[in-house]
Amino acid sequence: MRRQPQAVCTTGLMVINVLVFFLLSLRGDTESGYFMLQYGAMYEPLVTEGHEYYRLITSLFLHFGIQHLLNNMVMLGALGYQLENEIGRIKFLLIYFISGIGGNLCSLYWNVSHGEQVISAGASGAIFGLMGALLYIVAVNRGRLGRLSGRGMLIMVALSLYFGLTSSGVDNSAHIGGLICGILITVLLYRRKRMDHSQYGFYQ
Repeated sequence: MRRQPQAVCTTGLMVINVLVFFLLSLRGDTESGYFMLQYGAMYEPLVTEGHEYYRLITSLFLHFGIQHLLNNMVMLGALGYQLENEIGRIKFLLIYFISGIGGNLCSLYWNVSHGEQVISAGASGAIFGLMGALLYIVAVNRGRLGRLSGRGMLIMVALSLYFGLTSSGVDNSAHIGGLICGILITVLLYRRKRMDHSQYGFYQ
């Protein structure tokens, strides 16, 4: 019996996010924008004028409160295990971080162009990238990947965007940017797996 591969990177990212949240919770209030700013949250003037570009990455591991963390970790686990086992660890990490950084850049551009200064953080942009990646992969595999269906993925994306757009305090530009980045990078990285006919008694 073939052993199901383990999503090591997904598990690792979840552990890191939880540990970071736990450590920061011991030092202060994770729901305070000023406190989170001290530990690497996104803030446009510090990135564009202060050249603190590391915030494009560090902000991916910060969350405003336990509810924010739990929501993102549930989604990361559900999407990450599916995607990592399908596409492999290296490609999974590329999709995750490129989508997260791309989402932050979209958020930065939106805020600068609209004259807004917002403190933001969270793995949502990267997670929307995983969602976009799975949406593309399901489409390439004729609307089905394991238990995932094309219709189910479209509903998930639509509902996630809807709840974001109708809620306050949500960085929708990061979500949309991450989603688009996830789709585009997966188009470049993913190749549909050939069916192994040997299990049916056929050989090529």
